[in-house]
Amino acid sequence: MQTVQSIRPKLDSLLSMKMIFKLILTGVLAATSANAESKKAAAGFVRLVNAVAIGSGPVTLMVDGETVRAKGYKFGDVTGGISQPTGARKVTIKREGVEDGVTTVNLEKNQTVTLIPFAEKVPASDTKPAYYTMKILRLKQTTPDSGRNVTFVSVSGTPELKAEIQSEDGTWASAFVKRLTIADLPMNYSQGYAPLRVNGESITPIPISGDGNYVLVLYDDAEGKLQSLYFIDFKYLSAD
Repeated sequence: MQTVQSIRPKLDSLLSMKMIFKLILTGVLAATSANAESKKAAAGFVRLVNAVAIGSGPVTLMVDGETVRAKGYKFGDVTGGISQPTGARKVTIKREGVEDGVTTVNLEKNQTVTLIPFAEKVPASDTKPAYYTMKILRLKQTTPDSGRNVTFVSVSGTPELKAEIQSEDGTWASAFVKRLTIADLPMNYSQGYAPLRVNGESITPIPISGDGNYVLVLYDDAEGKLQSLYFIDFKYLSAD
């Protein structure tokens, strides 16, 4: 028959083992949580602006070999920021009828890189007929913006475009936008729709919804006609 004195060491040993197990489990959970928070905190973002007019079907965006969205993106689509781990990421953009576009994006914490894919014709050579290849213009964020600004970005086939924006007093400010570069103008409009012109022709005005950097992308459709779309960023952009 066991006495209380003989049972107590066993109980103490079991309690000690339970305490050790609890401490180990707590440590594992804390490390897992910290690792998850670290990964979450170390996220950058990719934005896609689909200007690929040539080809058929949707555009497919892949990051490090993984498809971001199974159904892809339509011509003219603009995404929000797509979260990705920081560091060098291999981006592949595909569309049927166009040679794939591939680029490397260096993502920084809480920063967004905008990718504007477009198709460019490659002339025929002695060994290969003419074909279309995917080009990707990268835009990175720079100094935070204040107030309202409009950034014109051109992936049109036209070497240079004259972009204009009207102020509330009726005057026009202008800038020349070279292909694959950007040009900035102040936006002196407080509400409503800011009128725009490119090469003297009116284009879709920008609706004003508050402070920020209004990014206007100029691109060609499949017939070569100039089109435009916009999105809002809260920082300045520069060609990467």
